This record gives sequence, C-alpha cells and structure tokens, in this order.
Amino acid sequence: MFEYRQVLARMRQGDSDRDIAGAHLMGRGKLKTVRQVALAHGWLDPGRPLPDDAELAGIFGRDPKVPRSRISTLEPFRDLVRGWFDADVQGTTIHNALKRNHGYAGSYSAVRRMLLNLKAERGVRATTILEFAPADVVQVDFGAGPALTHESGIPLKTWIFVMTLAWSRHQYAEIVLDQTVETWLACHRRAFEWLGGCPGRVIIDNAKCAITKACMYSPEVQRSYASLAEGYGFRIDACPPHDPQKKGIVESGVKYVKKSFVPLREFRDLTDANRQLRDWVMQQAGTREHGTTREQPLARFAVEKPLLTTLPDVPPVLAVWSEVKVHTDGHVVYKKVLYSVPFTLVGKDLWLKATDTVVQLFHRHQLVATHPRLRKPGDRQTVRDHQPPEAQAWLEHDPQWCMARAKEIGPACHAVILALFNDKVLVNLRGAQGIVRMREKYGDARLDAACERALAFASPKYRTVKTILDKGLDSQPAPASVQTPTPADTYANGGRFGRDLHSILLH
Repeated sequence: MFEYRQVLARMRQGDSDRDIAGAHLMGRGKLKTVRQVALAHGWLDPGRPLPDDAELAGIFGRDPKVPRSRISTLEPFRDLVRGWFDADVQGTTIHNALKRNHGYAGSYSAVRRMLLNLKAERGVRATTILEFAPADVVQVDFGAGPALTHESGIPLKTWIFVMTLAWSRHQYAEIVLDQTVETWLACHRRAFEWLGGCPGRVIIDNAKCAITKACMYSPEVQRSYASLAEGYGFRIDACPPHDPQKKGIVESGVKYVKKSFVPLREFRDLTDANRQLRDWVMQQAGTREHGTTREQPLARFAVEKPLLTTLPDVPPVLAVWSEVKVHTDGHVVYKKVLYSVPFTLVGKDLWLKATDTVVQLFHRHQLVATHPRLRKPGDRQTVRDHQPPEAQAWLEHDPQWCMARAKEIGPACHAVILALFNDKVLVNLRGAQGIVRMREKYGDARLDAACERALAFASPKYRTVKTILDKGLDSQPAPASVQTPTPADTYANGGRFGRDLHSILLH
C-alpha cells in the first residue's frame, strides 16, 4: 500500500506514467489501471487527502495465499485431502493414494500447494514466553549422544542426559548407555550434587522411565521417580503429551550440546567422553553469552546457587519399583535373575524394590522376601524356607542326612541305606528317605530288625523292608545264610519272607 500511495502522490504532482515507470515503482500497464481508478475516485485532486491504506487495500489488495482465478485439479478432493492433512499424513502418501484409489492424474506439486493453503487456513498457534524465578525450575531431557566403540570393537549407542536450570541456563550433562529407570534416577542424583542443591520443580517429558501414563491433566508418575522426588523434596511437572515446547529451555540445551560439543571430537571410552563433556560445560558452555539472557550462565548461577534447596545429609536410596508375578516355581524374574518368595504366593502380583545391593518383595505392603542383588543373567537366589514342605524335605534329606539317621537307628539300617546308595543304576534317594521315615511309625528297634532280615535275604530295598514290617516278620530271628528250614518253619507265617533262598530252591 505504501507503493500505491507513492504512485498516487507522483500522479498528483503531474508525473506521467512513463516517468513513474522509469523510477521502477510500478509497470506501465498497472499504472494505467491505477490512474483510471484514481480518476474515478477523485484521488488526483490535490485538495482532497490521499486514501488510507485500508481503502487502498480494499480496491488493490489481494491475499497472496488465496489462489488467483486458476482452480486446482485437486478441488474435487479438497475435503478428502483436508481429512488426511488433519491426520498428519505425508504429502507423497496423499499423492500416491489419490493416484491409486481415485484415478488422480495431477502432479505432486498440486498436492503440495493445496497442503500449503490448508496449513495457512489453520493459522499459526501463538505461544507465551514463560518466566521462572531463580532456583524454581530445572528442565530435564535426553538426546542422542555420540557413537562410542566397545573394547571388542562393537559400536555403542549413547544418549545425553541434560538438566538445565531455567533461570541461569547453567546445566549438567552426562553421556549414558541407556534410558532405564536406574540410569534416570542416578543421573538426577549426580546432577543435584553437581549443582550443589535441588530446585523446587523438575519439568520433564513423558519418558517411560518417569511417567507410566501420559495425560494432559493427570499423568501417572513412575513409583521409583516419585520416591526420589519425595526424598529430595522437589515436585514433578510433566509436559502435556506431544508438546515439547513446554520444556523448550532444555530442548535448546540438548541441541546446543549435540551441535557444539559432539562434532569433531574423539572419545576413547565413556569415561573419557564424560570428562570432556564436564570440561566443556564449565569452560565453554558456562562462560558463553547466552542468546536469551545475554549473560554468562555461570555468572547467573552464582546468584541462583544459594537459593537452591540444601541436599539431605544422607542421600535418598535409589530404588527401582516394579510389578512382578510369582511363577509356579515360587520365583519372580527381575533383570533376567530369579528370586524366591514363599510358595503360598504362587500366581500373585507383587511389588519388587531393587537397589544396588538388595532386592525386596512386598505383598499388600507387607515385606515377604529379601535377597542380595544379583547381576548375572540366569542366576537364581532361593531361600529354602520359601519352598513347599515336600520340596524342603527333599532338599534337606540328602544322602548324608539319610546315612546319619540310619546310624542312629542301627547297624542293619545303616547297611541297607549304604547298599541303596551303592546301586550303580538307580538313584535311590527317595527309597532311603522312605526307609528312614519308617522309624516314626515302627520305632528304631523294629526298623533295624526289618533291615537285618532284608539283608539276610539279599534284598536291601524299600519295598522289602516295608513288607517285612507290615507282616510283622521283623519279630522273627533272621535265618542263617545256609540253614535249611523245616517245613513247619517254612510255612509258619505264610509270608513272602518266611523262607530263605536255599529253602525256596530245594522245594
């Protein structure tokens, strides 16, 4: 509109269209149109004021985003394209779908122009600059880190943990190998120790290591992170889902680390990379003039640090909470390691609390098991008292136990148990356990006598001893090894073991 007003001013001064066009204000064809409109509205009369910009725009103005008279070949599909655009479908995908399913023969450029028009119709979302008081807020985020090489030659993927104070812009950064809950908690502790205090609020994204359920109004915090916040005394402020601008300070901080620190550097290992990163934060990042505050972050941090909350004398225990299920073998699995719980909890859901040294398991807020923390995948920590009674008996009554109890019962019983364990084919542990348990029913004297009789008949087996006791044959004297019994002795009791082997062969 400024150009139109200049043209009208020169026309009032009597300049011709040739002179005005020579000044490169407007082409002669367009000047002709402007002069005709000016004459019709009386704008060339020096006694009248020039029209204002709104009046000029109403006659000469045109929205550059509104197409001219040309109609797009996509106009019949506008509603369809609008729906895909609102669903964030890519332009190339829209173009291919139109050709494949709707017989569209136009170019991708038409699709791109329509998407630009739809974007213009949507408008630009206005934002607000947030102001933070000193020591009030830190923002935390992860970013992709440099590639490191393991000593075996295998490349390692890394991430950069960044915590930035919202007021001073001073930051803590650390390169880590994962984004697990343990790493998340440990990085917070080291960051607070680095800063020398704790802020009142921590603004985070909706990472799984911190938020179990993202929601704009009521997000659910990971239990482990909630315990850490309670221990240090800060509040967790989770951003709304898909809205990283709410923590734009640390987003910029992560980009700054990735673009300024990572390129053109070599790292021997993780320790060397973090040493270089700490030096860079203190010597370069902390002493630069920040683009927003126009001050050095370390200079502002000198003002902010005394206002941070003092760290507790005893740091909170870093504990990871997980929900686990008890398997039929009476164990739960955590980090590929098995830990036992009382067998009565098979099939139940428990809470597992893991620290660096201890694993604890809770059922309905009651502590039911405590184990030392194991690290090697496949290891198992089993408490014998957690096993069912029959399993405990099997584990406790080993061969040494059976031999010791057999000695207490008598020499014959000891000989039978020894013969069972000397079997070259069968493992007779259950049979030995069964023989020893008979003392509870029959007593040591009868059991030892039955074992003596079983030995006399060269049958040191559980079934032999049990049959002798059931039929009361243990009260009879054991036959001599080569004695020939009389017929009356042979069939006196009619039992299986009433005769010796010699008499059986003779008859």
